[in-house]
Amino acid sequence: MKEQIITLLNAYENVAYLISIVINIMISIFGLVPSIFLTAANLTVFGFWTGTLLSFAGEAIGAIISFILYRKGFKKLSESKLFSHPKVRRLLEAKGLEAFFLVLSLRLLPFVPSGVVTFVAAIGKTSLLIFIIASSIGKIPALLLEAYSVYQLMNWTWQGKVILTFLSVFFFLFTWKKINRQNVQTNKT
Repeated sequence: MKEQIITLLNAYENVAYLISIVINIMISIFGLVPSIFLTAANLTVFGFWTGTLLSFAGEAIGAIISFILYRKGFKKLSESKLFSHPKVRRLLEAKGLEAFFLVLSLRLLPFVPSGVVTFVAAIGKTSLLIFIIASSIGKIPALLLEAYSVYQLMNWTWQGKVILTFLSVFFFLFTWKKINRQNVQTNKT
């Protein structure tokens, strides 16, 4: 996917910035597609700082547009039993400073899907202004970390190798823990 985006951006270099932002908006609206491949393409085509800034702008604008669309289309879902989990309910009910800090802290966590945070905040009581500020501020460190990691992996530096090693160990432990949890549940029944 990264290679196709690089080809597209290079083919239409006069509007490449706009194309990148539009792709990021679409990724945000769909909510399930990771944007890491677009960040990698942006870094390749535009360089580290410009690519990172462009990825940030696209993600921030995409989150805002997604929030507005989700709010208009899915607001009634907030009463659904799907959202009965206490932590989800907390974000749904949050307003003001509490909503600000919840959105901000969830944006800072690298493994919380961005689309889920946007969706739950949109169907909840978080105001658009609070969401824009908290989401955008929270995306800065998360995107810098993502861009730095992707850049190091793309250039296969020693930092990239360390990052890949930590990611591999993390995913191994995560998978092992899930398998053991399933085995324990199976043995109980």
